[in-house]
Amino acid sequence: MTVAISRRSAVEPFHAMDVLAQANRLKQNGSPIISMAVGQPSDPAPEIVRQAAVEAAREGRIAYTDALGLAGLREAIAVHYHDHYGVAVAPGRVVVTTGSSAAFNLSFLAMFDAGERVAITAPGYPAYRNILAALGLEVVEIPLHGDGYLTGDLIAETHARTPFKGLLFASPANPTGSVIPADEIARIAAVARDRGIALISDEIYHRLAFGTADTTALSIDPDIVVINSFSKYYCMTGWRIGWMVVPDALVRPIERIQQSLYISAPDLSQRAAIRAFEATEDLEKVKARYAASRAMLMKRLPALGLRIAAPMDGAFYAYCDVSAWTNDSMAFARRMIAEAHVAATPGLDFDTVEGHRTMRFSYAGETEAMAEAMDRIGRWLGV
Repeated sequence: MTVAISRRSAVEPFHAMDVLAQANRLKQNGSPIISMAVGQPSDPAPEIVRQAAVEAAREGRIAYTDALGLAGLREAIAVHYHDHYGVAVAPGRVVVTTGSSAAFNLSFLAMFDAGERVAITAPGYPAYRNILAALGLEVVEIPLHGDGYLTGDLIAETHARTPFKGLLFASPANPTGSVIPADEIARIAAVARDRGIALISDEIYHRLAFGTADTTALSIDPDIVVINSFSKYYCMTGWRIGWMVVPDALVRPIERIQQSLYISAPDLSQRAAIRAFEATEDLEKVKARYAASRAMLMKRLPALGLRIAAPMDGAFYAYCDVSAWTNDSMAFARRMIAEAHVAATPGLDFDTVEGHRTMRFSYAGETEAMAEAMDRIGRWLGV
Protein backbone atom coordinates (compact mmCIF):
# COMPACT_ATOMS: atom_id res chain seq x y z
CA MET A 1 0.00 0.00 0.00
CA THR A 2 1.22 3.53 -0.78
CA VAL A 3 1.93 5.65 2.28
CA ALA A 4 1.20 9.34 1.72
CA ILE A 5 3.27 11.89 3.63
CA SER A 6 2.62 15.57 3.04
CA ARG A 7 5.31 18.22 2.66
CA ARG A 8 3.65 20.24 5.40
CA SER A 9 4.50 17.51 7.93
CA ALA A 10 8.20 18.28 7.52
CA VAL A 11 8.28 20.80 10.38
CA GLU A 12 11.20 21.07 12.75
CA PRO A 13 11.10 18.74 15.78
CA PHE A 14 10.46 20.26 19.19
CA HIS A 15 13.94 19.75 20.65
CA ALA A 16 12.68 20.29 24.20
CA MET A 17 10.70 17.07 23.84
CA ASP A 18 13.78 15.22 22.58
CA VAL A 19 15.73 16.47 25.58
CA LEU A 20 12.89 15.45 27.88
CA ALA A 21 12.85 11.96 26.33
CA GLN A 22 16.58 11.58 27.02
CA ALA A 23 16.08 12.78 30.59
CA ASN A 24 13.21 10.35 31.11
CA ARG A 25 15.29 7.42 29.83
CA LEU A 26 18.03 8.27 32.30
CA LYS A 27 15.48 8.65 35.10
CA GLN A 28 14.09 5.20 34.34
CA ASN A 29 17.62 3.85 34.69
CA GLY A 30 17.95 5.43 38.13
CA SER A 31 19.75 8.69 37.32
CA PRO A 32 18.63 11.61 39.56
CA ILE A 33 17.71 14.05 36.78
CA ILE A 34 16.64 17.61 37.57
CA SER A 35 14.60 19.02 34.70
CA MET A 36 14.76 22.68 33.75
CA ALA A 37 13.70 21.81 30.21
CA VAL A 38 9.92 22.01 30.03
CA GLY A 39 7.71 25.00 30.77
CA GLN A 40 5.37 23.16 33.07
CA PRO A 41 4.54 24.09 36.67
CA SER A 42 5.55 21.39 39.14
CA ASP A 43 2.50 22.15 41.30
CA PRO A 44 -0.84 20.44 40.62
CA ALA A 45 -3.98 22.38 39.76
CA PRO A 46 -5.44 24.19 42.78
CA GLU A 47 -7.48 22.06 45.17
CA ILE A 48 -10.68 23.96 44.38
CA VAL A 49 -10.23 23.10 40.69
CA ARG A 50 -9.56 19.42 41.37
CA GLN A 51 -12.58 19.23 43.66
CA ALA A 52 -14.79 20.77 40.99
CA ALA A 53 -13.60 18.10 38.55
CA VAL A 54 -14.37 15.34 41.05
CA GLU A 55 -17.87 16.70 41.60
CA ALA A 56 -18.51 16.97 37.87
CA ALA A 57 -17.26 13.41 37.29
CA ARG A 58 -19.51 12.07 40.06
CA GLU A 59 -22.50 13.80 38.51
CA GLY A 60 -21.56 12.21 35.20
CA ARG A 61 -22.47 15.34 33.23
CA ILE A 62 -19.51 15.06 30.86
CA ALA A 63 -20.40 15.62 27.22
CA TYR A 64 -19.90 17.89 24.25
CA THR A 65 -20.45 21.54 25.03
CA ASP A 66 -21.28 24.44 22.77
CA ALA A 67 -18.35 24.92 20.38
CA LEU A 68 -17.65 28.33 21.90
CA GLY A 69 -17.54 26.88 25.43
CA LEU A 70 -19.67 26.66 28.54
CA ALA A 71 -21.56 29.87 29.23
CA GLY A 72 -20.43 29.82 32.87
CA LEU A 73 -16.75 29.69 31.92
CA ARG A 74 -17.05 32.37 29.25
CA GLU A 75 -18.75 34.61 31.80
CA ALA A 76 -16.05 33.89 34.40
CA ILE A 77 -13.35 34.82 31.89
CA ALA A 78 -15.14 38.07 31.06
CA VAL A 79 -15.34 38.90 34.78
CA HIS A 80 -11.59 38.17 35.07
CA TYR A 81 -10.85 40.83 32.45
CA HIS A 82 -12.89 43.35 34.40
CA ASP A 83 -11.38 42.46 37.77
CA HIS A 84 -7.73 41.96 36.75
CA TYR A 85 -7.29 44.46 33.92
CA GLY A 86 -10.21 46.87 34.26
CA VAL A 87 -11.23 45.97 30.69
CA ALA A 88 -14.80 45.24 29.62
CA VAL A 89 -15.11 42.08 27.55
CA ALA A 90 -18.46 40.68 26.47
CA PRO A 91 -18.77 36.93 27.18
CA GLY A 92 -19.94 36.53 23.59
CA ARG A 93 -16.44 37.43 22.38
CA VAL A 94 -14.80 34.66 24.45
CA VAL A 95 -14.00 31.32 22.81
CA VAL A 96 -12.93 28.42 25.04
CA THR A 97 -10.31 26.20 23.39
CA THR A 98 -8.44 22.93 23.86
CA GLY A 99 -5.44 24.68 25.35
CA SER A 100 -3.74 27.65 23.74
CA SER A 101 -2.45 25.30 21.02
CA ALA A 102 -5.95 24.97 19.57
CA ALA A 103 -6.39 28.73 19.87
CA PHE A 104 -3.35 29.31 17.65
CA ASN A 105 -4.74 26.87 15.07
CA LEU A 106 -8.16 28.49 15.13
CA SER A 107 -6.85 32.04 14.88
CA PHE A 108 -4.46 31.26 12.02
CA LEU A 109 -7.16 29.38 10.09
CA ALA A 110 -9.83 32.02 10.62
CA MET A 111 -7.63 35.04 9.92
CA PHE A 112 -5.22 34.05 7.12
CA ASP A 113 -5.28 32.21 3.82
CA ALA A 114 -2.61 29.74 2.70
CA GLY A 115 0.44 31.49 1.28
CA GLU A 116 -0.03 34.70 3.27
CA ARG A 117 2.78 35.96 5.48
CA VAL A 118 2.58 36.02 9.27
CA ALA A 119 5.39 37.46 11.40
CA ILE A 120 6.77 36.14 14.69
CA THR A 121 9.86 36.98 16.71
CA ALA A 122 13.19 35.15 16.87
CA PRO A 123 13.72 33.86 19.47
CA GLY A 124 10.17 32.68 19.92
CA TYR A 125 8.03 29.68 20.80
CA PRO A 126 8.72 27.02 18.11
CA ALA A 127 5.11 25.87 17.83
CA TYR A 128 4.23 29.25 16.27
CA ARG A 129 6.60 28.61 13.38
CA ASN A 130 5.66 24.97 13.02
CA ILE A 131 1.89 25.47 13.08
CA LEU A 132 2.10 28.31 10.56
CA ALA A 133 4.27 26.20 8.26
CA ALA A 134 1.97 23.18 8.57
CA LEU A 135 -1.00 25.36 7.61
CA GLY A 136 0.77 26.59 4.47
CA LEU A 137 1.43 30.10 5.76
CA GLU A 138 4.73 31.86 5.12
CA VAL A 139 6.64 32.69 8.29
CA VAL A 140 8.47 36.01 8.60
CA GLU A 141 10.81 36.13 11.59
CA ILE A 142 11.69 39.41 13.28
CA PRO A 143 15.13 39.00 14.91
CA LEU A 144 15.34 40.66 18.32
CA HIS A 145 19.17 40.68 18.31
CA GLY A 146 19.36 41.11 22.07
CA ASP A 147 16.81 43.94 22.15
CA GLY A 148 14.88 41.91 24.71
CA TYR A 149 11.40 42.49 23.37
CA LEU A 150 9.52 43.35 20.21
CA THR A 151 9.13 47.05 19.35
CA GLY A 152 7.13 49.04 16.89
CA ASP A 153 10.32 50.12 15.12
CA LEU A 154 11.36 46.49 14.56
CA ILE A 155 7.95 45.76 13.06
CA ALA A 156 8.15 48.77 10.76
CA GLU A 157 11.68 47.88 9.59
CA THR A 158 10.78 44.25 8.89
CA HIS A 159 7.50 45.10 7.16
CA ALA A 160 9.30 47.57 4.88
CA ARG A 161 11.57 44.75 3.67
CA THR A 162 9.01 41.92 3.66
CA PRO A 163 5.36 42.98 3.99
CA PHE A 164 3.21 40.63 6.05
CA LYS A 165 -0.50 40.38 6.84
CA GLY A 166 -0.40 39.23 10.46
CA LEU A 167 1.80 39.40 13.52
CA LEU A 168 1.86 37.19 16.60
CA PHE A 169 3.67 38.55 19.66
CA ALA A 170 3.94 37.41 23.28
CA SER A 171 4.41 39.24 26.58
CA PRO A 172 5.76 37.76 28.83
CA ALA A 173 7.58 35.87 26.11
CA ASN A 174 8.76 32.31 25.74
CA PRO A 175 11.73 31.61 25.82
CA THR A 176 13.06 34.90 27.17
CA GLY A 177 10.54 35.91 29.83
CA SER A 178 10.74 39.49 28.58
CA VAL A 179 7.75 41.81 29.04
CA ILE A 180 6.79 44.45 26.50
CA PRO A 181 6.09 47.76 28.29
CA ALA A 182 2.54 49.10 27.98
CA ASP A 183 3.60 52.12 25.94
CA GLU A 184 5.43 49.87 23.48
CA ILE A 185 2.38 47.62 23.07
CA ALA A 186 0.49 50.79 22.15
CA ARG A 187 3.24 51.63 19.65
CA ILE A 188 3.04 48.11 18.17
CA ALA A 189 -0.72 48.49 17.78
CA ALA A 190 -0.32 51.87 16.07
CA VAL A 191 2.33 50.60 13.63
CA ALA A 192 0.18 47.56 12.82
CA ARG A 193 -2.94 49.66 12.32
CA ASP A 194 -1.13 52.02 9.92
CA ARG A 195 0.08 49.07 7.82
CA GLY A 196 -3.05 46.93 7.91
CA ILE A 197 -1.42 44.19 10.00
CA ALA A 198 -3.75 41.94 12.02
CA LEU A 199 -2.42 41.32 15.55
CA ILE A 200 -2.55 38.27 17.81
CA SER A 201 -1.33 38.71 21.39
CA ASP A 202 -0.17 35.59 23.23
CA GLU A 203 -0.82 36.30 26.92
CA ILE A 204 -0.52 32.79 28.35
CA TYR A 205 2.14 33.90 30.85
CA HIS A 206 0.04 36.73 32.25
CA ARG A 207 -0.07 36.92 36.05
CA LEU A 208 3.55 35.67 36.01
CA ALA A 209 5.26 39.04 35.54
CA PHE A 210 7.63 40.24 38.27
CA GLY A 211 7.80 43.91 39.16
CA THR A 212 5.32 45.11 36.55
CA ALA A 213 1.57 44.96 36.01
CA ASP A 214 0.01 42.86 33.26
CA THR A 215 -1.07 44.80 30.19
CA THR A 216 -3.54 43.03 27.97
CA ALA A 217 -3.49 44.16 24.36
CA LEU A 218 -7.28 44.52 24.67
CA SER A 219 -6.68 47.62 26.78
CA ILE A 220 -4.97 49.18 23.75
CA ASP A 221 -7.28 47.97 20.98
CA PRO A 222 -10.36 45.76 21.50
CA ASP A 223 -9.97 44.26 18.01
CA ILE A 224 -6.61 42.59 18.76
CA VAL A 225 -7.05 38.83 19.08
CA VAL A 226 -5.88 37.70 22.51
CA ILE A 227 -4.96 34.13 23.45
CA ASN A 228 -4.60 32.89 27.02
CA SER A 229 -4.56 29.60 28.88
CA PHE A 230 -5.08 27.96 32.24
CA SER A 231 -1.82 26.01 31.77
CA LYS A 232 0.83 28.29 33.26
CA TYR A 233 -0.26 30.55 36.13
CA TYR A 234 -3.16 28.25 36.97
CA CYS A 235 -1.02 25.05 36.89
CA MET A 236 -3.40 23.21 34.56
CA THR A 237 -1.20 22.08 31.65
CA GLY A 238 -2.64 18.57 31.19
CA TRP A 239 -6.22 19.77 31.50
CA ARG A 240 -5.91 21.24 27.99
CA ILE A 241 -8.01 24.32 28.50
CA GLY A 242 -7.44 27.80 27.11
CA TRP A 243 -9.35 30.71 25.67
CA MET A 244 -9.41 33.47 23.08
CA VAL A 245 -10.98 36.92 23.05
CA VAL A 246 -11.81 37.88 19.47
CA PRO A 247 -13.62 40.67 17.61
CA ASP A 248 -17.31 40.04 16.99
CA ALA A 249 -16.64 39.49 13.28
CA LEU A 250 -14.41 36.48 14.05
CA VAL A 251 -16.70 34.68 16.51
CA ARG A 252 -18.79 32.82 13.95
CA PRO A 253 -15.86 31.89 11.63
CA ILE A 254 -13.94 30.49 14.59
CA GLU A 255 -17.03 28.68 15.85
CA ARG A 256 -17.48 26.99 12.46
CA ILE A 257 -13.85 25.80 12.39
CA GLN A 258 -13.96 24.68 16.04
CA GLN A 259 -17.07 22.59 15.35
CA SER A 260 -15.18 20.57 12.75
CA LEU A 261 -11.70 20.39 14.29
CA TYR A 262 -12.41 19.95 18.00
CA ILE A 263 -16.21 20.04 18.53
CA SER A 264 -15.50 21.63 21.90
CA ALA A 265 -12.90 21.88 24.63
CA PRO A 266 -13.12 19.09 27.25
CA ASP A 267 -16.29 19.51 29.30
CA LEU A 268 -14.69 18.28 32.53
CA SER A 269 -11.82 20.74 32.23
CA GLN A 270 -14.19 23.60 31.45
CA ARG A 271 -16.29 22.92 34.54
CA ALA A 272 -13.19 22.77 36.71
CA ALA A 273 -11.62 25.89 35.20
CA ILE A 274 -14.55 28.05 36.27
CA ARG A 275 -13.23 27.74 39.83
CA ALA A 276 -9.61 28.57 38.94
CA PHE A 277 -10.20 32.30 39.31
CA GLU A 278 -11.05 31.70 42.99
CA ALA A 279 -7.63 30.16 43.73
CA THR A 280 -5.51 33.33 43.64
CA GLU A 281 -4.25 33.01 47.21
CA ASP A 282 -2.80 29.55 46.58
CA LEU A 283 -1.48 30.45 43.13
CA GLU A 284 0.31 33.53 44.43
CA LYS A 285 2.25 31.26 46.79
CA VAL A 286 3.41 29.28 43.78
CA LYS A 287 4.39 32.51 42.04
CA ALA A 288 6.36 33.59 45.12
CA ARG A 289 8.42 30.42 44.79
CA TYR A 290 9.10 31.24 41.15
CA ALA A 291 10.23 34.70 42.27
CA ALA A 292 12.69 33.18 44.74
CA SER A 293 14.10 30.86 42.08
CA ARG A 294 14.33 33.76 39.63
CA ALA A 295 16.32 35.87 42.07
CA MET A 296 18.70 32.99 42.72
CA LEU A 297 19.23 32.22 39.02
CA MET A 298 19.85 35.87 38.15
CA LYS A 299 22.94 35.65 40.36
CA ARG A 300 24.09 32.10 39.80
CA LEU A 301 23.75 31.67 36.04
CA PRO A 302 26.12 34.55 35.15
CA ALA A 303 28.56 33.29 37.78
CA LEU A 304 28.65 30.00 35.85
CA GLY A 305 29.49 31.79 32.61
CA LEU A 306 25.89 31.47 31.37
CA ARG A 307 25.11 35.09 30.56
CA ILE A 308 21.43 36.05 30.76
CA ALA A 309 20.59 37.06 27.21
CA ALA A 310 17.22 38.78 27.76
CA PRO A 311 15.40 40.44 30.66
CA MET A 312 13.86 37.86 33.03
CA ASP A 313 10.74 39.99 33.48
CA GLY A 314 8.16 37.22 33.67
CA ALA A 315 7.08 33.65 32.91
CA PHE A 316 9.53 31.17 34.53
CA TYR A 317 12.44 31.18 32.09
CA ALA A 318 16.05 32.27 31.91
CA TYR A 319 17.37 32.54 28.36
CA CYS A 320 21.15 32.29 28.43
CA ASP A 321 24.06 32.84 26.08
CA VAL A 322 26.22 29.72 26.47
CA SER A 323 28.85 30.70 23.90
CA ALA A 324 31.49 30.97 26.64
CA TRP A 325 31.27 27.17 26.82
CA THR A 326 29.98 25.93 23.47
CA ASN A 327 28.88 26.79 19.97
CA ASP A 328 26.56 23.77 19.83
CA SER A 329 23.74 24.15 22.33
CA MET A 330 22.17 20.81 21.40
CA ALA A 331 25.35 18.84 22.08
CA PHE A 332 25.88 20.88 25.26
CA ALA A 333 22.34 20.07 26.44
CA ARG A 334 22.83 16.35 25.82
CA ARG A 335 26.16 16.33 27.67
CA MET A 336 24.68 18.30 30.57
CA ILE A 337 21.94 15.70 30.98
CA ALA A 338 24.29 12.72 30.74
CA GLU A 339 27.11 14.13 32.85
CA ALA A 340 25.55 16.71 35.21
CA HIS A 341 22.06 15.16 35.28
CA VAL A 342 20.43 18.54 34.58
CA ALA A 343 18.10 19.01 31.61
CA ALA A 344 17.59 22.34 29.83
CA THR A 345 16.38 23.26 26.36
CA PRO A 346 18.76 24.10 23.50
CA GLY A 347 18.14 27.45 21.87
CA LEU A 348 17.67 25.90 18.43
CA ASP A 349 14.06 25.34 19.39
CA PHE A 350 13.51 29.07 19.62
CA ASP A 351 15.93 30.56 17.09
CA THR A 352 17.10 28.57 14.07
CA VAL A 353 19.83 31.13 13.29
CA GLU A 354 21.33 32.13 16.65
CA GLY A 355 20.04 29.28 18.83
CA HIS A 356 23.24 27.24 18.57
CA ARG A 357 24.70 29.48 21.28
CA THR A 358 21.72 29.84 23.62
CA MET A 359 19.73 27.71 26.06
CA ARG A 360 16.52 28.12 28.01
CA PHE A 361 16.37 27.18 31.68
CA SER A 362 12.90 26.75 33.17
CA TYR A 363 12.63 27.49 36.90
CA ALA A 364 9.09 26.16 37.30
CA GLY A 365 10.32 23.42 39.65
CA GLU A 366 10.96 23.49 43.38
CA THR A 367 13.46 26.17 44.45
CA GLU A 368 15.64 23.62 46.23
CA ALA A 369 15.88 21.56 43.05
CA MET A 370 16.79 24.66 41.03
CA ALA A 371 19.60 25.47 43.49
CA GLU A 372 20.87 21.88 43.32
CA ALA A 373 20.85 22.11 39.52
CA MET A 374 23.12 25.16 39.71
CA ASP A 375 25.46 23.27 42.06
CA ARG A 376 25.63 20.34 39.65
CA ILE A 377 26.30 22.56 36.62
CA GLY A 378 29.00 24.39 38.57
CA ARG A 379 30.75 21.14 39.46
CA TRP A 380 30.40 19.91 35.88
CA LEU A 381 31.89 23.07 34.42
CA GLY A 382 34.51 23.32 37.14
CA VAL A 383 33.39 26.81 38.16
